[in-house]
Amino acid sequence: MIQIRRGSAATDTGERPIPDRPVPWRRLIAYLLPYKLRLSLALLGLIGSAGLSLVFPAVIRDVVDSVFADADLLLLDSITLLLLAVFLCRSLASFVQTYNLNYVGERIVVDIRQEVYAHLQALSIKFYIDRRVGELISRISSDVTVMRTVLTGNVSTLLQQSLTLIGSVVIMFLLNWRLTLFIIVMMPIIVLIGFVFGAAIRRVSTTVQDEIAGATVVAEEVFQNIREVKSFVREAYEISRYNKAIDIAFRAAVRLLTLRSIFGPIVGFCAFGALALVLWFGGREVLDGRLSAGELIAFLIYGLTVAGSFAGLVSLYSQLQEALGATKRVFEIIDTAPQIEDAPDARALQNVRGSIDLRGVNFSYDDGERVLRDVDLNIGEGEVVALVGPSGAGKSTLFNLIPRFYDPDSGSISIDGQDVRTLTQASLRAHIGIVPQETMLFGGSIRENILYGKLDASEAQLIAAAKSANAHDFVSALPKAYDTIVGDRGIKLSGGQRQRVAIARALLKDPAILLLDEATSSLDNESEQLVQEALANLMLNRTTVIIAHRLSTIRIAQRIAVLDRGRIIELGTHEQLMERRGLYARLYDMQFREADLFVSG
Repeated sequence: MIQIRRGSAATDTGERPIPDRPVPWRRLIAYLLPYKLRLSLALLGLIGSAGLSLVFPAVIRDVVDSVFADADLLLLDSITLLLLAVFLCRSLASFVQTYNLNYVGERIVVDIRQEVYAHLQALSIKFYIDRRVGELISRISSDVTVMRTVLTGNVSTLLQQSLTLIGSVVIMFLLNWRLTLFIIVMMPIIVLIGFVFGAAIRRVSTTVQDEIAGATVVAEEVFQNIREVKSFVREAYEISRYNKAIDIAFRAAVRLLTLRSIFGPIVGFCAFGALALVLWFGGREVLDGRLSAGELIAFLIYGLTVAGSFAGLVSLYSQLQEALGATKRVFEIIDTAPQIEDAPDARALQNVRGSIDLRGVNFSYDDGERVLRDVDLNIGEGEVVALVGPSGAGKSTLFNLIPRFYDPDSGSISIDGQDVRTLTQASLRAHIGIVPQETMLFGGSIRENILYGKLDASEAQLIAAAKSANAHDFVSALPKAYDTIVGDRGIKLSGGQRQRVAIARALLKDPAILLLDEATSSLDNESEQLVQEALANLMLNRTTVIIAHRLSTIRIAQRIAVLDRGRIIELGTHEQLMERRGLYARLYDMQFREADLFVSG
């Protein structure tokens, strides 16, 4: 039996991400600009909330120095009502700030995810060769959420703490400049600690994000290949593999937790230790008559506010460092340029007849190994050409060059005399139908999968395509017919049913050129016959290139191209190639010998 496998696969991403560099803050802030009105409201609420919070210590000063000293109950009542009014206004301002800021945050998450997803759709096939789905999902989900924290939560905290800090320092300076200078001298020590710990936290946080993405990849792979896991009884192995990945992420998280746990208490000790010294120094000022008791209490409260704000800002710095790792990971995706791009003057492919011409095509993947060598092949309009050859001969690579999933290193590929590099990718692929060896369906309904070939097709067109693909009868027999959910990758359907749905999808697209990686060896005789009939309907009046796996498919080809080590070494009809007694004849005889052994067994 002829064993035809896919050609060599690439082992590189094919895209060129930008080198590591500082996060462009202007670019980050640009995500906020469309929501200037809501941000302005949030800013007003923030200023109001921060400003009103500074009133409380001043009120306490008046209570101590006036109410208690003079035993003035009326003044106490007035101050209490004033405080209630202040707290009510502060709560309203806080609501305006919180609601609008969180609204903007949620919108930014949507905007960034849409941008990343759209860019991922624009990237070339080569990008996905070495990229795992779990890693990409991690970047588009958790990493983008972290970016939201940078742009809204952290920015809000930065503004609020800064306003509170500045306001408190100004009021303290007016109360007693000597005490204020005493506190300011302590600040550089906390700043230094913040920078040292912030850099370490950023490095470890990036590691945590990477390890979590790695664990997500493991889980995603297992879910996609659950049949293999079950059939090889590898549940315990996969549990162990996932547990190891999670354990690595846990150890990295513990390192991050340790840094945070040390960082917070050190900053707190420095801040509140400074307050203890302020109490000592301020007490001396009160005893010397340069400061009232109420002013000292107000000063201490403002000092607590300054300490909290300053500690918050230093902590915010560490959080920003932690978030920048995720931000860079997202920007790495956005800044990755497609390996295949339309030329600036690319034109749309129209009125396609379907002739394909390959001239002097050479191709190698990034590992440098030449996969195709000086390939010349002309396929006429409506002709059926089969590609045959041993595994690794270059069949799948040649297959993928026609819709321009890759570009050749040299030579040219033309459709109706037009070099594919001068055409838009969308128009080129719109006229090419592909039925892969491994039929992949989406997890929705049969209707959705067939309509993927033509989203605006009518019900009559849908059914006609299904009938031509020999799919209508089995679909109609299902309880929900065309609305039946096929499950992840079509797992609820048999192999033959999946292939017929895929053929119906290709028929509905109605392409001028068909690329068919034929594989029916795993089907029973009845399913194979139905699929072969569906393929015959699909190939009718279309230029067809087939990677042939079965003798029955080879015999319907008008010409057969035999590839070996990246070259077309034989080209002709079945009869012509058999007369030459070359590689094709040897492969053909091998299939018959295996078939005879099977029958006799």
